[in-house]
Amino acid sequence: MIIKTLAVGPIMANCFIVGCEQTREAAVIDPGDEADRILLTLAETKLTVTQILNTHGHFDHVGANKRMKKATGAPILIHALDAPMLRMLSRSAAAWGMSAEDSPAPDRTIDEGDTVTVGTITFKVFHTPGHTPGGVSLLADGRLFVGDTLFAGSVGRTDFPGGDFDALKSSIQKKLFALADDVQVFTGHGPETTIGEEKRHNPFVGMGERS
Repeated sequence: MIIKTLAVGPIMANCFIVGCEQTREAAVIDPGDEADRILLTLAETKLTVTQILNTHGHFDHVGANKRMKKATGAPILIHALDAPMLRMLSRSAAAWGMSAEDSPAPDRTIDEGDTVTVGTITFKVFHTPGHTPGGVSLLADGRLFVGDTLFAGSVGRTDFPGGDFDALKSSIQKKLFALADDVQVFTGHGPETTIGEEKRHNPFVGMGERS
């Protein structure tokens, strides 16, 4: 598995390019901004995008959907509960003094238990609401892409419209913390972590050391 991480846009959201070494097919997870930089990285890595995956609908994670789809023709996938946000990206960004293009409608919606195939890689979808109603996390080969659900030592904000801390805590503790401790967690902002590290030490949702 090839993984390229690009912190894009003024809020430095992590965009991930996840590629199959055998087929050179790739998914772009959360193309929030800087489409030209994402496309250049794909070209340099000799990867072809077959899926555009949105972990949630906030503009800093999906703001380059339109340009990526136009350049690659790849389908956009997002949970149905966050799909309406794609029509309002320019308005949402403007509220922060920033700009973003509204996204095309999704080509497919994804939900708990679905799978998304990219070459020989299969992502398993977990519906992990809390930061947004339709947040999802994507697991493939021991790598988990969580968007803004979970961070190294922190969790996603729940004070935006649609946020719900109790739902977020449940998503993390019941679904994500049920995974193996050595699963690598690729977060929507900041550094990588592991399930075990967050389970033991995260001050918001950690469950402490276990004997």
